Amino acid sequence: MAQRRSLAVPSGAVLAISFLACVATGLELSVNNHAADFTLSTELGPAISLSCLVHNSSQDEELLWYRGDGQVDLKDGNKVNISNVCISPVNESDNGVTFTCRLARDKSVQVSVTLDIQFPPQLSGEETLHVEEEKDVTLTCNSKANPQAHCTWYKDNQNLTLQASRHELYQTSEIFRLSISKVQESDNGTYTCVVQSSLGTGTKDFHLIVEDKKPVFPTEAVIAAIVVVALTIFFGVVARKEKIFKVW
Repeated sequence: MAQRRSLAVPSGAVLAISFLACVATGLELSVNNHAADFTLSTELGPAISLSCLVHNSSQDEELLWYRGDGQVDLKDGNKVNISNVCISPVNESDNGVTFTCRLARDKSVQVSVTLDIQFPPQLSGEETLHVEEEKDVTLTCNSKANPQAHCTWYKDNQNLTLQASRHELYQTSEIFRLSISKVQESDNGTYTCVVQSSLGTGTKDFHLIVEDKKPVFPTEAVIAAIVVVALTIFFGVVARKEKIFKVW
């Protein structure tokens, strides 16, 4: 009687067969009717729903969702053939985040969506700064915006006239900074940081109060004066004691 022999198939061959099966059947995924990676633009507030759907499969397929590199926990009933994730509420931290739907048995089959969350500059309020004359001061506005905003500085509601020797501007996508070196009495006033994009404007006021320069006493001279006074008192006391002893 002939014996049956089992045939061992290398794991690499299994993966290759699985991949070929996906290609042969035309199996693919779509997210919100997009079969390729795409960018989804929206604004703050309203919830976003992402729906992943399996196409051209002859069997049930398990789906996985990822937010960046982290896997999203899905409830039972939201994993097979169709799977949905909801982002609510949409906020600034979601901007630039990528969500990816993948086929569980072949993670190379996937579709990614990158969120483009648009929002106006978030900036308001006021601040009062007391600075001694001849000292340096820095005014800083921190504001996020998408699309990126630009900044204009005003003094007492007029465009600030920059002096190359005393004013310095620094700007990134989120930081807008004005530095003034060796402030003078003429620098007194209200400085306004106006951050503007196509979606809106944010402002912040800085009330700069320049105070008189405090007199500086030479430390060495003060110490010397104290020593002289102390020695004078000491020798005066000693001399008085000697006089008293002589009388007695």
